[in-house]
Amino acid sequence: MQRNSAPAQPPASYAVPVRPLRFADGLLPEIAAEVAVEAPVNIVYGSLPYAVMMASPADLEDFVAGFSLTEGIIRGVDEIRDIVVTPKEEGIEVAVELAPGRFREHLARRRNLSGRTSCGLCGVETFDEVPLAAQRIGEEPPLSLGAIHAALEALTRHQPLNRLTRSVHAAAWCDRDGTILAAREDVGRHNALDKLIGARLRAGQGAGGGFVLTTSRASFEMVEKTAIFGAAALVTISAPTSLAIERARKLGLTLVSVARDDAAILFAGELAEELETEAR
Repeated sequence: MQRNSAPAQPPASYAVPVRPLRFADGLLPEIAAEVAVEAPVNIVYGSLPYAVMMASPADLEDFVAGFSLTEGIIRGVDEIRDIVVTPKEEGIEVAVELAPGRFREHLARRRNLSGRTSCGLCGVETFDEVPLAAQRIGEEPPLSLGAIHAALEALTRHQPLNRLTRSVHAAAWCDRDGTILAAREDVGRHNALDKLIGARLRAGQGAGGGFVLTTSRASFEMVEKTAIFGAAALVTISAPTSLAIERARKLGLTLVSVARDDAAILFAGELAEELETEAR
């Protein structure tokens, strides 16, 4: 797949004047606060618009590559011939050129998504259109408690946009000892995960030998995206939904949620009980 040079995209954050307040003291003097940029991103396959998603305007090539996989539009990154990002007055257009055979199949299966950062199943009209992982996750050694602990302790160092704005999600790829190898941020939790998956795909790296860590809750869609990518484990900061637990168990995905520096809850799968990795 062709790698494009980075286009002139909008900044991921900018400063706005605000008035802090303390209930005991009232309004304080004006200061500048960084806010996360949320922009409409129009994803176009060939010449046909497919979705308008609200997203952070960074790592958009990664976002669209991961989105294309987890939406079932492609089976592998080699089916993407080119990605072109074009800032426009009303938003950002990302044009994707698919391999000819894949584009023909895409034409036979289309759904329209409205621009929401929380969108997971927007535009799905029947149950048959829901993107699902095709098979159970392959067997991998159980994840260790120490690896989860190490990744959680390191996560904030991989969230520069959130340190500025306190308003974006992160998704990280961690190796089996908890070292974070890649991380992506976005105003939407699905977008952050798609960006992470796309980054791994575009770098020629798969889903073996590691796990996904996200700052969001574990929803059905987050479990499905992780499983479609092929990762064996998902760790989330917030709690899971009932359907997320059911799907994780059916797919053989290890699901650890309500993850904190000192505790977490195992909802699906197995873990190695010994602390194999020293927390960093």
